[in-house]
Amino acid sequence: MLDLILAVAHHILVFGLFGVLFAELLLLRRGIDIAMVSRISSIDLWYGITAGLIIIVGFSRAVFAAKGWDYYSHNAFFWAKIGTFAVIGVLSAWPTMCFLRWRRQNHAPDDAEVGDVRRFLLAQVLLFPLLLAFAAAMARGYGEFT
Repeated sequence: MLDLILAVAHHILVFGLFGVLFAELLLLRRGIDIAMVSRISSIDLWYGITAGLIIIVGFSRAVFAAKGWDYYSHNAFFWAKIGTFAVIGVLSAWPTMCFLRWRRQNHAPDDAEVGDVRRFLLAQVLLFPLLLAFAAAMARGYGEFT
């Protein structure tokens, strides 16, 4: 039962993270005002919380659930998935810093700033299918090494 609970929680969190990221991408538009900056900054807090929970639940699943750490630690697609998630995390740092700076300075960004941050958000969105493909391959036993 623990395996099922962790799997469901992990999937809900991953799709939730994508939803939060996609909401940021949709809301961050040229000509936004400080109220929208504040809203996006609040949404971005949920991005960080959700990402942290994914790490906790995901590694708990790898260690304590049905397949166990030996299965995951010897799978190239597991490590590719972890690497992809890390890249998404690194790409999320710049938008977060911008949102916080804009909010702290009570500053509505100009169109160039919005465009720069949108590129980082779009890169994260575009990496998600790769993350899901690695997860599917891993779950089916592809990429196993000894």
